[in-house]
Amino acid sequence: MNLRIIFGLLLLTATFSSIAQETPESWPSPVKDSLNGIVLFDRLEVSRNNRDENIAVWDMIAWYGGDTYRLYFKSEGENQQNDGEPTDIERAELLASRLIAPFWEFQVGIGTRGELTSENNMENYAVLSLYGMAPYQFEVDSSLIINEDGAISISMEAEYDYRISQTSYIQPRISVSASLSESERFDRPTGFNAIRVGLRYRMEVSREFAPYVGAYWSRALGNSADNLRSTGDPVHETGIVLGARVWF
Repeated sequence: MNLRIIFGLLLLTATFSSIAQETPESWPSPVKDSLNGIVLFDRLEVSRNNRDENIAVWDMIAWYGGDTYRLYFKSEGENQQNDGEPTDIERAELLASRLIAPFWEFQVGIGTRGELTSENNMENYAVLSLYGMAPYQFEVDSSLIINEDGAISISMEAEYDYRISQTSYIQPRISVSASLSESERFDRPTGFNAIRVGLRYRMEVSREFAPYVGAYWSRALGNSADNLRSTGDPVHETGIVLGARVWF
């Protein structure tokens, strides 16, 4: 009796499997992997620091591709207003990206950073990045950088959007930079170089445009702080910001 029951269940399972594999002609075709793109200015702001300096800042990311493979361009920089100094490019990177796990992409590419002057003092480098969303929805962008002289540095940025209402958010943000090897040419000693912590409140006027206000604190660390002290320069900075998050 038990064998008959088992045989009947196996036959019934095989029948349902056969039916499930037959796709009705009326069903729509599966969704094909399409190519899309976006340009996002996560930070487009003007800040005023504790030394009464006004600084224009941008932090943008653009990508184009499908669900698995994408091409990225990332750029960050700032310009202190009315000081006669050139714009400082913190990074400008072109990267190829592949999805390696849900919410995580591995990226490889090239980049440059430095002051936009007529002199040839830009630092060119290769970069490997792990970009995605950590548990509890922390957005993380971590990079390993190897410059043209072979000096190695790392950087990490993390931020989190805490929803206050349907259209407003509080966004804490932290960034840390460090050097694994000294770069005398670009005045970057080994060890942790700097940390920056910020907090912003933004309100969505529309999905594509969200103005915000906020504040930040930054500090040089380790040997970098010692070098600044030796030249009489400040090692920490605080400020308030006014800007907008824009995408299209």
